[in-house]
Amino acid sequence: MKDFTDRLPVSQSLEFDFDSDEIWGIISEPGNLNLSHPFCKSNEVIQWDDKDHSDRLVYLNGLNYIRDFKTWDEGSGYTLLIGEEDGPKSYVVWEIDSLDAGKSRLTITVYPYILVEIPYFFAYFAHVAWVRPRLKKYLKSVLSGYKYYLKNQKRTPRNHFGEHPWFS
Repeated sequence: MKDFTDRLPVSQSLEFDFDSDEIWGIISEPGNLNLSHPFCKSNEVIQWDDKDHSDRLVYLNGLNYIRDFKTWDEGSGYTLLIGEEDGPKSYVVWEIDSLDAGKSRLTITVYPYILVEIPYFFAYFAHVAWVRPRLKKYLKSVLSGYKYYLKNQKRTPRNHFGEHPWFS
């Protein structure tokens, strides 16, 4: 697989008052974005079995992305590629860490495809000024959506944590 880690990453973490098994249970469930993702219009399974996992995420604004899971570490996390079906892809790492009894942390790190064609010097400044703040806001909303769902046991309302210029 191509090395995506040479891209400028954006990472966001959130602590949960749930153990890592509960976090894994929801993030590994087929179609889980329908329940937790604040910018998800629909999340349909393409394939979801022991070996292969892929799904389609349609955002509120109609953006249509395929998530193709590359690694699957049962109970700990996974990696995936996300993007338009025949377009460039971002590399994403989902990681669960156990903390104190009954607590855990979920971290999502995105290595975005945006700016990859621009020389590093210019890409770095655009990343810091434009991509990173928007992507951090997005990731915080996604993580907060999981927290909302787990805490309330009901679907996270769309745009619940505010609208997003890329996905709402």
